[in-house]
Amino acid sequence: MTQRERKDIFRVMDADTLKTGKEDIRTRRFLLPKRILWTKGHVENSQTLLEDREIQISLAAHQPCILKNEGEEKASVLLDYGVEIHGGIRLLAWMDSTNRGAKVRVRFGESASEAMSEIGGQTNATNDHARRDMTVEVGMMSMNQLGESGFRFVRIDLEEPDVSIALKTVWAVLIYKDVPYRGSFECSDPLLNRIWDVGAYTVHLNMQEYIWDGIKRDRLVWVGDMHPEITTIKAVFGEDSAVEDSLDFIRKETPLPGWMNGMASYSMWYSIITWDWYQYTGKKEFLEKQREYLTGLAKLLSEHIDEKGQDTVKEGRFLDWPSEGRLAIVDAGVQALHIWAARSLEKIFDVLGEEEKAAQCKNDLERLTGFVTDYEDSKQAAALSVLMGQKDAAEVNETLLGAGGAKGMSTFMGYYILSARGMAGDYQGCLDCIRDYWGGMLKLGATTFWEDFDIDWMENAGRIDELPKEGEVDVHSTYGGYCYQGYRHSFCHGWASGATPWLSENVLGIQILEPGCRKVKIEPHLGDLDWAKGTYPTPYGEISVSHVKQADGTVATTVSAPEEVQFEIQD
Repeated sequence: MTQRERKDIFRVMDADTLKTGKEDIRTRRFLLPKRILWTKGHVENSQTLLEDREIQISLAAHQPCILKNEGEEKASVLLDYGVEIHGGIRLLAWMDSTNRGAKVRVRFGESASEAMSEIGGQTNATNDHARRDMTVEVGMMSMNQLGESGFRFVRIDLEEPDVSIALKTVWAVLIYKDVPYRGSFECSDPLLNRIWDVGAYTVHLNMQEYIWDGIKRDRLVWVGDMHPEITTIKAVFGEDSAVEDSLDFIRKETPLPGWMNGMASYSMWYSIITWDWYQYTGKKEFLEKQREYLTGLAKLLSEHIDEKGQDTVKEGRFLDWPSEGRLAIVDAGVQALHIWAARSLEKIFDVLGEEEKAAQCKNDLERLTGFVTDYEDSKQAAALSVLMGQKDAAEVNETLLGAGGAKGMSTFMGYYILSARGMAGDYQGCLDCIRDYWGGMLKLGATTFWEDFDIDWMENAGRIDELPKEGEVDVHSTYGGYCYQGYRHSFCHGWASGATPWLSENVLGIQILEPGCRKVKIEPHLGDLDWAKGTYPTPYGEISVSHVKQADGTVATTVSAPEEVQFEIQD
């Protein structure tokens, strides 16, 4: 397209400016607050902030919300937008009493209590990754675009003594990638329906130009964290450019022999993701682009297997946060990941016609699987061992995975724990665990799923969408470890979405058998559900399924699929 053919606004720009500019592929939408959760000091007409007013400022001030400081006492208001979003606010002010701009402090929070917090201190509130606590000058007749973070709550404080400001509106500015939800899930249990939706929404917020892990903290491309996210993307959105863009980005950022994100286990995840994405899309050109890098990575991983078959990588042996510091468990988990990576690389090189490289990966696989590990009491490491065929699914499910219900679950590893339990046929146990674990976050007021969660946190816990009451535990400030202590804890983390694809793959029963979804298996597992229905996106369109439990316990299934997709139904 020539410059002359572009929109009129670009005609004043030279070719170099156009060439070096980048288009924002995201959409903005303005949202009103749903309620005034708290006020302090002299605040007039706060309810007008809930009214649907124009996003343009005007000369005449009609029923403004007035914040007025009387002496040192500050006027403050806490707004609740009803759901976690990614973005900022547009604060419209008619007038202020300073004639230069009144100092206003704005605090964003994923929980009500985080929006009330101070930077630093024991609660560990921070401005890391995205500023969520700032002081700005707001002048008369102004429209102030402030912040870009993950939040649901916004606190506004007038900072100087004996000043006032008249506000028109405080719109939230939702910044998101406008893509359709091609996948769907509905069943006879409304809680499971809600969990599927929230998992999908959690990942959607993290689908920006690249795939992030969190919209407040961890606005980064973390490769291992991406695997649960792309599994959700496959079940909900289908093929999306952000997946390959993210893989290209991290590959270019990590020249060999470096480990991705500084972690050997995440380079293993890269191999796993590459095969899974090819299996979904069927795009051989995608694998071709990875050929040189994966050749070097396969060699590097092969060099980190000792004569006993044990994985010997040292840098970044990360499994998940609850496993951190427990060496035997991490060793067992990373061994399983190395097996998974070798298996994925063998398949990739087979497709690429690299027989010698595929044979080396097969040899690595045999050596790795011959080494016996001890997952101790870790459901995460045990699940990976089951998925890789190192341990018997039924035995491990009986002794560990199914024990204690949702106790010992992990947000990152939840999908794999559920998948391993499914291999043991414990689908009812999985449904119960999903209700308790992911449903537990919803009971505490979550509208997106969290970086970490322990079912024991629910004891005497206050809801995150209310200010803590006396005698209640403030979950956000109290819990969390490692890099996510207190308010630094991300409450919208894409790796926590695993229940969503698991429900699509196991209750709807849709399993991909051949690259590009050319062949799929439909094998529903309803457990205590009366019915389930939904759609699953493929490169050729959506597969639509409906399952209804009959009086004799059998399931009647109907399937509609694109003509390019062959399917087989299994009872």
